[in-house]
Amino acid sequence: MSEPAKHPPNPIQPRGTARPDELIRTISESGSVSVKAIIASELVSEALSLRVFAPTAANALGRAMMGALLIAVGSADEDVDDLDVESVQLQFRGDGPLGSLTAIADSRARVRGTVQRPETEHLNRDGSPNIAGALGLGPLNVVRHRPRWRSPYTGTVPLVSGEVAGDLTLYLTESEQTPSAMGLGVAFGPQMADVGACGFLVQAMPDASDEDLSRIEANVSALPGLASLLDGPIDANAILDRLLLGLGSRDRHRMNPRFHCPCSHDRALRTLSLLEGDELAELIAHDQSQEIVCDFCGRAYEIEAKEMHPLLRAARNKQA
Repeated sequence: MSEPAKHPPNPIQPRGTARPDELIRTISESGSVSVKAIIASELVSEALSLRVFAPTAANALGRAMMGALLIAVGSADEDVDDLDVESVQLQFRGDGPLGSLTAIADSRARVRGTVQRPETEHLNRDGSPNIAGALGLGPLNVVRHRPRWRSPYTGTVPLVSGEVAGDLTLYLTESEQTPSAMGLGVAFGPQMADVGACGFLVQAMPDASDEDLSRIEANVSALPGLASLLDGPIDANAILDRLLLGLGSRDRHRMNPRFHCPCSHDRALRTLSLLEGDELAELIAHDQSQEIVCDFCGRAYEIEAKEMHPLLRAARNKQA
């Protein structure tokens, strides 16, 4: 939660050449390689329409949200209760002008994300977004959690490539000991009037043969830049077909990824519990309401002074 946004939202729409959002996962015919592909133009457009973003910050956010989805989906069974839904939180904490970059997704393909400084623009000489320079150096923290677990699992790797996909590949390979390759692409039309977003994740299974690994590596290397693919009518199945050329695939499982923010009035009220008792007492004494704005979706919640009494009692009990 943060201060209210000072600008109106962006008039951003999904790029017309992109197919509807979908995330499709499968494994190669031999069972040695897991592959996922995502089209996320609609959900990235929705996220970017909620706040004002410079193109570099917008590109980084789109990549991070797709990366979180590709890791989260397939991590838990889809037909179980809410206690088995796994969430994956990515935190890029670089020292660059972008500040922190956060994306949270779950195994039911819901995602949200935020950037500390959405106004950040950092370009290469050719005018393309310089994500690495915007993020800078620092740690990438990945937190996995399910309600049934006693505590979350947290892995940390240094930001090396700064291109989001490369750093997530490093995390999966080193921290989770799963040889992986990830690609993420975001493309904008003139003045960010539209957006296209797609990506993939390839992971070797424990019994992967050298022949299959060599083949998938060659297929990944032959794949054109993902941003360029968005210039045509690309879909997730087409990306999978390119990646699995010569390997075949088993059944393909499709999900509809979507932007989802679970913020609420109660969550906003709990945010105020972080204030000291004296601060709460002053707000109550002056009958001052407090506006809390969600960092992820920009929704604003007005908390009245009378709602803060339980928070003040709790703060005083802690001090006693």
